[in-house]
Amino acid sequence: MSMTRPGMAKFIPLHLLVLGIVAVAELVGIIRIPIGVGTVILLPILYAFAVGIALNPAILPATRKLLPPVSVKLASTMITIAIMPFIAKFGTTVGPQIDKIIEAGPALVIQELGNLGTIALAFPIAVFLLRMGREAIGATFSIDREPNLALIADKYGLNSPEGAGAMGVYAVGTLIGTFVFAIMPPLILALDVFDVRALAMSCGVGSGSMLAACTGGLVAALPEQGDTILALAAASNILTYATGLYVGLFIALPLTEWLYRRARPAEFAGASN
Repeated sequence: MSMTRPGMAKFIPLHLLVLGIVAVAELVGIIRIPIGVGTVILLPILYAFAVGIALNPAILPATRKLLPPVSVKLASTMITIAIMPFIAKFGTTVGPQIDKIIEAGPALVIQELGNLGTIALAFPIAVFLLRMGREAIGATFSIDREPNLALIADKYGLNSPEGAGAMGVYAVGTLIGTFVFAIMPPLILALDVFDVRALAMSCGVGSGSMLAACTGGLVAALPEQGDTILALAAASNILTYATGLYVGLFIALPLTEWLYRRARPAEFAGASN
């Protein structure tokens, strides 16, 4: 990719388009929609995300004329870079709130076992209802964020059925997960069943965009506890990155493989013959 001025000029429409989307989203601001027991809080990140999807060159021909394929490639690689300041901001909240994080005790560590819930919920649907093949292994052993993708790529390769399943969930999570994580926490908080600290920990699933949407919704609902929410969510996210890979490698992925063998014994019996 050329770094000369003529080479960089072709990325100007991309930057202007992104700037325009952000400006419109910020002008709309936060929208609160009361429904039943709680309130749905719509954040600017949701509008920006929705408009970005609508203007995707793969969907809208007019955008395809404006943005060359190289711009799309650049945009995908910039996601990780763009989220870094946000993650750094979270890091600055952990230190001042360390006492409250310690008070949470083993809950922060034990919550990692909740990742196994994706297997319990998604695997039966994938295998028995949707009749998926080995794609179900990559799609259901985790929520398939970056560390999980790296694990699947190393063990099976992303061109494998397992890789296709993992990439499919990664794409859907990127497109829809932000919306779900922005809407669910305030609604669950309104039920008054879970402590806000537990909901804050649940935001740290190893995804920067989901973390932003989840904590944004909780902080908007309880601004007076904003620092605590951000600190616990950041600590949870860090632990998810640190321990999630090992849980996936040594527990979740072998368990999903074993379940698939039990669910499709004929497939393996035919292979052995």
